[in-house]
Amino acid sequence: MTNSPRTRNRPTPGAAAHPATPLTGASARITLGRVFTAESGNYFLLLGTTLFLVAFGLVMVLSSSSVDSYLADAGFFGGLLRQGGFALIGVPLMLVASRMPITFWKRMAWPALLVTSFLQCLVVFTPMGYEIAGNTNWLSIGGIQFQPSEGIKMALVIWLGMILEQKRDHLDDWRHVFIPVFGVGGGAVLLVMIGGDLGTVMIMAGILFGALFFAGVKFRLLIIPVVAGIGGALVLALTSSNRLTRIMSFVNEGCDQLNGAISASCWQPLHGTWALANGGIFGVGLGNSKAKWSWLPAADNDYIFAIVGEELGLIGAVVVLGMFILLAFAFLRIMRSSTSVMARITTSAVMVWIIGQAFVNIGVVLGVFPVLGVPLPLISAGGTALLTTLVAIGIVLSFARGQHSGSTQR
Repeated sequence: MTNSPRTRNRPTPGAAAHPATPLTGASARITLGRVFTAESGNYFLLLGTTLFLVAFGLVMVLSSSSVDSYLADAGFFGGLLRQGGFALIGVPLMLVASRMPITFWKRMAWPALLVTSFLQCLVVFTPMGYEIAGNTNWLSIGGIQFQPSEGIKMALVIWLGMILEQKRDHLDDWRHVFIPVFGVGGGAVLLVMIGGDLGTVMIMAGILFGALFFAGVKFRLLIIPVVAGIGGALVLALTSSNRLTRIMSFVNEGCDQLNGAISASCWQPLHGTWALANGGIFGVGLGNSKAKWSWLPAADNDYIFAIVGEELGLIGAVVVLGMFILLAFAFLRIMRSSTSVMARITTSAVMVWIIGQAFVNIGVVLGVFPVLGVPLPLISAGGTALLTTLVAIGIVLSFARGQHSGSTQR
């Protein structure tokens, strides 16, 4: 008798029932596939570019800081170990931030801005703050030194996204723009201005302007803050003999020659230019820089791009420029795909911060701008700057998650 379809696959009576063997390899591949397909292409574009720049920065910090680290009895790897430690903290923080919902960032906007502003008050109004290179922007608590102004940048991008989303239907009314944004956000910038950090003030002013521009504020309303920002920069320049000397040497002499009182202010930009010229097209080789042998101040920080150009040549410099362009492209894609007003504005503010700061830093090294003391994001040595930048990128990554599926961000 032929078995019916219902009985054909029944086990034979009395036969032992064998449990199905789990497909371990296939299950693992499916699970891994779900992990990698759970995020959008924009997410991985931004994440991959960021990790490349961080890794590249660690290599260049090792090369550019090795001589100074050895002279400071920290060994050749002192700078790398210090920066690598911050990277080991910052990258996980970035990934944790990328898992947070947008509602979390809305709740954190006010507390973050208030806490960082309070810390900046400690810098400028108490003996806990101290001065480096003419700028009072460092705070020392329990032997830990950090820059609250970098934290204000991160808090500001969240706060701007939150407040401009609330005001999105009233952006044509100057009262709904100037009172919150320049009353509160401008106050935070003013605290940094009191410390005399012109470079950071310029970047923060750019963050304010960029957030308003991408929020859709009319250009006529933006003229006033632009004029006010230029005026504030002039005040900072004129009230510091150090900054005024650097600017005047840049404007009058262009640092083409070393003479008299201008020689000190021109030392750094001149040796930065010579380092770039020494690199040529292909560079002198990784680790073979001459400028880092105590000729170029801040070789691992503000002028690390000069070491990149010297050791890796024009090709290496162009690769760095290309990676920042790719980073900007990733930000723009995330902005375009965002359905949340806050996500779009916050992403634009982070983009203006990181790409704008990279533009200023590279412009200083190339001699386009006077020396401003602005580090190259994700590459220059500096723990506070690296941590806050990575967390800010993590915030944008949280907006990018799931964009491929068309999910609505709230």
